[in-house]
Formats: sequence, C-alpha cells, structure tokens
Amino acid sequence: MEVKANGSGQVRSSCQPKILVLHASVFTSPPSKTHLQTHLDTIMTDSNTKTETQVDAETKKETIETGDNEKNNIEAGDDEKKSTEKTTTTADKDKKSTETAGENEMRAVVLNGFGGLKSVKIVKRPIISPSSLADGEVLIRVQLCGVSFQDVMVRQGVTEAPPKTPFILGFECAGVVEAVSDDVEGFKVGDRVVALPDHRAWAELVPVSAKYVYQVPETMPLQEAAAVTQSYTVAYLLVNQLANVTKGQTVVLHSAGGAVGQAVCALLKEIGDVTVVGVASKNKHEAIQSTVTHLIDRASDVHAEVRKVCPDGVDVVFDCQGGEECNRGYNLLKPLGRYILFGSSSIVTGETKSILNVVKSWWQVDKVSPLRLYEDNKGIIGFNLRRLLHHQPGGEERVRNVVQEVFRLWQSGVAKAHIDSTHALEDVTDAMTKMHERKNVGKLLLDLSMEPRPRPVTPAKSKKEEKEKDKDKGSVDKTGESTEKEEKSEKESKEGQEEEVEKSEEKKSEEKGKE
Repeated sequence: MEVKANGSGQVRSSCQPKILVLHASVFTSPPSKTHLQTHLDTIMTDSNTKTETQVDAETKKETIETGDNEKNNIEAGDDEKKSTEKTTTTADKDKKSTETAGENEMRAVVLNGFGGLKSVKIVKRPIISPSSLADGEVLIRVQLCGVSFQDVMVRQGVTEAPPKTPFILGFECAGVVEAVSDDVEGFKVGDRVVALPDHRAWAELVPVSAKYVYQVPETMPLQEAAAVTQSYTVAYLLVNQLANVTKGQTVVLHSAGGAVGQAVCALLKEIGDVTVVGVASKNKHEAIQSTVTHLIDRASDVHAEVRKVCPDGVDVVFDCQGGEECNRGYNLLKPLGRYILFGSSSIVTGETKSILNVVKSWWQVDKVSPLRLYEDNKGIIGFNLRRLLHHQPGGEERVRNVVQEVFRLWQSGVAKAHIDSTHALEDVTDAMTKMHERKNVGKLLLDLSMEPRPRPVTPAKSKKEEKEKDKDKGSVDKTGESTEKEEKSEKESKEGQEEEVEKSEEKKSEEKGKE
C-alpha cells in the first residue's frame, strides 16, 4: 500500500474508498516511511476488526429478526388455524342444529279453515315419537297418499261431523311401519302397509289404529296398493254385496271415469254379460269407452238418454251425485231393481261451500215411503265407507275381509290400478283442483318423494313503482273526469244552439202569418 503525506502533515492512502487521516502530533519526531507503514497497518487492522464486528452484529440482528418473523408467522398460522377450526366447529354446530331441526319436523297437509284452496297449507309439524303412540296404534312412515272427492267435500265443510280446524287432511295412505304399540299384534317395524284412517293421512308420519291398517302383499308395489285399496273396496261392496249384480243385468253407473267408477267396470267385466251404461263428462269418453257398453254425457238429459238404450229400464243404478238424480234414478229401475247412493257430489259446485246447493240437493229428493217401495218392488240403498269403517259396530272387520279379497283380485289380475296422475305433496292443491273440476280419469295420488313442480315467480313491485302506478291511475281518472265535463259542456252548448234555431224559426213563421 502506498502512503503519501501532504504539506500539513496528513497522510493519505491511495487505497479507495477508505480515507485515513494521520495528524503530525502522533509522532515525536518527523515520521519515517517505516513508522508510517507500521502505524497505518495498526489502524487498518483496528478498522477491519471493527468492520467484522459490525457485520457479525448486523448478521446476528438479522438472524434474530428472521427468527422473530418466523415465530410471528408460525403464531399467525396457529391463530389462523384456530380461527378456521373455530369457524368449522361453528358451521358443524349449525349444520347439526339444522339437521336436528329437520329430523324433528315432518311435512303435513293442514286445513286451516273450511272453504277454498287457500285454506289448504303445507306445514312443518313436530314428528310423532314412537313413545307417544296410544294403545293399539301403528306409526307409518308414509310414501304415498290417495285423493278422493270426499277430500274436496271435507275441505268445503259439507261432510258430517268433520274435525275442528286446523287438522291434517286425507283418508288414504301407504308406507312402511315405523313403530308399533306394545299391545299390537300382526304388525312389525318394516312391514309395508296401506291404511284408511279417519282423516289425518296426508303427512310424513301417521299414527293409525291397527284396526284400519292392512298388510300389503309382497309382490304388490306400494303405488298399486295406494291406488287400489279404497277404490276397489267401495266397488266390491257396491257390486257384490249391496247390488249383487249377476249375468244378464243392466247397470247405470254415474262418474264412470273416476277411480271407483273404473273399479266397478272391472268387477262387472269379471262377472260377464253385464250391460254398463256409463255417465261421464264428455272429455273422458275417449279414455273409458272400452270399459263400458254405452256412454252418456253427464251434461245431457241422462234419464232420457238411458231410456233410449234401455227402454224397459235397468236393474241397478250406482249414483254418487245425489240431489235430482235420486228421483230420476229411482224411476229408471225395473221391478226388483236397486238404486244405490254412495255419494253426494252434486252439492259441490264452486270452490267454497254453497248453502243454496246443500238445501237444493236435499229439497230435490222425494221422501219415499216404505209402502211405496213395497208396492213398486224396488229398493233404495245408501252406502258410506267412512261411516261403516269408523262409526258403525263391526264395520272394521267387514272392511278388512273385503280388503283381503281386493288384494286377491289384484294378484289374479282382475283388480288393476287406474292411475290418472301423481303429484308432489306440495302440489296437493293441483290434485284437488283436478278432482273438483272432474277432469281425472282414475286415481289421483300424492307421492311424498316427488319434487314439487316449479312455480312462476312474480317479481315484487317496489314502492316507487306502486306510487307511479297510483299516480298514473289518478291522472287517468282526472283525465276521464275532464273528458266527461267537456262532453257535457259541448252537449249543453249544442242543445242551446238548437233551441235558438227553433225559436228563430218560430219567430219567422209568426211574422209570415201576420203578413
């Protein structure tokens, strides 16, 4: 290293960028080249030592800082992990809570008040616990429900002694046994069954007295059981036990396109050589024409049309209309003929109950004396399955025997399910509307596993839009009032002008007369 001294005694090193300054006072005598070199080496050694120490300190500091950062990152990661775990735990708790709430509730079709379809609601109700079953009851996990015209009548409040609202609707259901009371015999958990309770059938879980529950044959699908059981039970009692129809006889069948009507047709076909005069809406004729001998439009004069094809009368009349048809049906009978009334659907016209129709239906029925029946050699019979099954002694045993016979008829191919359509539980009002309008051909079912049909969503109007609409309406009303005033004023003006013209003409004629 080369060292130079300037005039002031300072020594500069030619090594850049470090500059070392030496004062003359450091030396007791004029410095020699060797002294300068030695002193410079000492200074450089101290400088390098200091630099290395600083570097070591800085490195140590950086290492500590890096360690602190890593520690902070680890702690942050731990915090994030704990936060995630906490969020997951909360979500799991919410999910479990939702699942528990869902598990503790069931869907049911509830009638909130007698009247129109707006009274029918799908609601969530607490599930029925097996421990809450009464003696003799079976708890059924429902899969399918049947819909009949009686459900429409119950909704309107025109049946006898309906339950107090709100209550669960429905008379027919099919499913799997969920639980049984300790005193119940003949049923076990897992059995496939169909039931005919007195209301309260349209729900996911239904407790039913074992007296009204029937075991479904192994080979019979539940859908078939739901469609066949009630319809064919009614039909079998009508044809084989009440009317006792035999070969060669003639039968008039009202509502031939319904589920019971088609069941009656199947049983009459099995008897053979029976003339069936079916009465149904015109839109059903094409679908059922192969099941009857003659078809008559229910909108026509049924009595006159029957006389055209059966001038000597008929042996049996199956009537579910009631009202005026009672008298006409009785008058169609041959001697030893039987008129059987198994419904009164004529009292249902509009969506809600009509007192006028109820009174009219009652008033149109003649009061028949037993002496008249004696003299006419005719019979009048009434049949109500619900009354027989739930309110009359021995009814449940008699119906059970018929149900077993119906299942045997199904196994032999005689009893066949006539299903019009199947609806989701949420679409029950669609099924009831179709039944009410008499558009179904066969049985209507509710399937609790079906998804409801999509409904069109009507966007809600904002308050601003409603105000503008009201404003426009008010403007139109004012414009209308203004137009009316203008027309009135114009009319009065025209009348005034006509009067002036008339007066002027009269004046002229008077002047001419004077002349």
